[in-house]
Amino acid sequence: MRERAIINWRTDLGLRKTKTIVLDRGEPEQKRSEILDYFHKSFDIDEALLEMLRYDETFYLRADPLRHPLIFYFGHTAVFYVNKLIMAKIIDKRINPEFESIFAVGVDEMSWDDLSEAHYDWPKVETVQEYRNKVRELVDSLIRTMPLTMPIDWANPWWAIIMGIEHSRIHLETSSVLIRQLPLEHVRVHPLWQICDEMGEPPTNELIAVPSGAITLGKRLNASLYGWDNEYGSHTAAIEPFKASKYLVSNGEYLEFIEAGGYRQDKYWTKEGWGWKEYEKAEMPRFWRKEERGYKLRCVAEEVDMPWNWPVEVNQLEAKAFCNWKSQATGKKLRLPSEDEWYYLRDRQMDTDQPYWDKAPGNINLEYYASSCPVDKFLFGEFYDIAGNVWQWTETPITGFSGFGVHPIYDDFSVPTFDTRHNLIKGGSWISTGNEAIRDSRYAFRRHFYQHAGLRYVESEKEVLVKADIYESDPAIAQYCDFHFGQEEYFGIGNYPKRIAVFCLEQSSGRPKGKALDIGCAVGRASFELARGFDSVTGLDFSARIIRPGVELKEEGYLRYTRIEEGELASYHEVSLAELGLENAAKRVEFYQADACNLKAIYTGYDLVLASNLIDRLAYPRQFLKMIPERINPGGLLIIASPYSWDEVFTEKENWLGGYRKDGEPYTTLQAMEEMLGSHFSQIGKATEIEMVIRDTKRKFQHTKTEVTVWCKK
Repeated sequence: MRERAIINWRTDLGLRKTKTIVLDRGEPEQKRSEILDYFHKSFDIDEALLEMLRYDETFYLRADPLRHPLIFYFGHTAVFYVNKLIMAKIIDKRINPEFESIFAVGVDEMSWDDLSEAHYDWPKVETVQEYRNKVRELVDSLIRTMPLTMPIDWANPWWAIIMGIEHSRIHLETSSVLIRQLPLEHVRVHPLWQICDEMGEPPTNELIAVPSGAITLGKRLNASLYGWDNEYGSHTAAIEPFKASKYLVSNGEYLEFIEAGGYRQDKYWTKEGWGWKEYEKAEMPRFWRKEERGYKLRCVAEEVDMPWNWPVEVNQLEAKAFCNWKSQATGKKLRLPSEDEWYYLRDRQMDTDQPYWDKAPGNINLEYYASSCPVDKFLFGEFYDIAGNVWQWTETPITGFSGFGVHPIYDDFSVPTFDTRHNLIKGGSWISTGNEAIRDSRYAFRRHFYQHAGLRYVESEKEVLVKADIYESDPAIAQYCDFHFGQEEYFGIGNYPKRIAVFCLEQSSGRPKGKALDIGCAVGRASFELARGFDSVTGLDFSARIIRPGVELKEEGYLRYTRIEEGELASYHEVSLAELGLENAAKRVEFYQADACNLKAIYTGYDLVLASNLIDRLAYPRQFLKMIPERINPGGLLIIASPYSWDEVFTEKENWLGGYRKDGEPYTTLQAMEEMLGSHFSQIGKATEIEMVIRDTKRKFQHTKTEVTVWCKK
């Protein structure tokens, strides 16, 4: 294998000290220049990080079985720009539809992520680089020419540009963690990424008292800095007195836990944690290596003798087990801090924020090293490493603040993680840049995931209560849950998702029933019902936020959601697969996130495709109708159900299939479908109607008639 070249200009240390953009003030042309510089530096440092990969072949290795190979992320950070610009209606043409499908989704071990390598034929590195160059040219042109008005808030078209930049900054860090897990012979030291050379014995940790007080979290929509949806809203909390460790837990302090048999005794671990440890056969943190002469630490691209005074890097399960052991060993009630406690501690010791500091107060924002450093190097008041060095795990699973809302072009950034399985990490690491390095950032990972994350422990009599079972309370998603799984009949009209699935099964009588596709599946009732008759059913939806309840029902066997009764009054409901008679059918259903107008090649070979209440909510419905014939087997059925309620909020008028006058005469959606589908399909029978009722509140309902057409593939 031939080594890849290192590009000299990418070794410029200026790439490592950029700061996020202040968005609420400044002259438009100056701001345009700042954003252009920030964009190119973000694009450059992303590529510079991947120059640590020694060979082109390295891009295709699976560093972590729960993640794609790095070739995915090489394409993903560029594809994200295109997909969000299309959603924001800033552009209307794709650069490479295939890339913008295969590089779109698959980052967090969610049940709808498609991580099967059998489904991917990854392109060459040089081809992806060519694609990235085209995206760079596109975004550069937009930044230079788009009208710019200040301030830039999340209703401003420029928000999509900033979103793409900050998104790439997240993957700068997550990709570095993957590189850290690759075989050493496949990576190399890079001049831009020099690690700290200060290594020695650790300081003795101690607990420092923190008095009681109060904390206020959440920011307003017109805040100065870019934010992800979970940062907005409001939250206040009273803080009881506690003590916190002066230092982050060092490798040396954590060694005591290992040598005390911490990885051999389940009493220190949660049930989830012990299950992970047994499955992984873990005996020490992932980045440790034990040799006859002692321990080694794997940094991103090199291995060094264990720096005992650097912070340990563990997952949340290990961090919690360490606290449980330390509690027993010391007789103190020790645990990880809550998010509220971490913020309270942070605000008492730190009065600045990126991008306002002249020089980072800690090992953060890539302003010092490309690694951790000693835990007693950066002092913040009475404590060390309040921010930076490594992220700090908390006891708190992520959820939204009061007033939480999703951004219309990225509605599933946070909501899929509001499942009590993703715990917050706070404070940032040495490679946390952009939005990751600001006070208000809120990032969470599954408890068994590794980041550049460690821990600080606190002593407190107060327990952090974590709600084990959650009710889906997002009004839009909860309404879908009730529509699909709630009362079976309103005003004599039966459950629509069930009835459309029954209609599909009736139409499929006497035909092959191998694979079915429910595209635009929402929370999944029709997918489950179709599985009563088909060998396998794939449910696809554009939004992971909407898929999640169906996935939860499949995996857990039950689903809980709230239902608005009147004003702020709500009732609480639970539905189970057993009571629906779908336990066996659910085993044949899989849900994935996908764009109906730009499907991956793997979604093909179906005997039935159901597109229910979909086409009049697509941005480009003609593209869907052009693409779908190739996904259906000869003799297979395409069943389209729609009220044809065209709305420019979803579909620009020029892209409507029908519902307007053509050549002076009324032109319907059915006429358009007959023209577009006629060469590939024969229409079976006449269009029919199926009614539906959607409950808004106890006394308000929506009554709709969908027109249903059946098309047989020639």
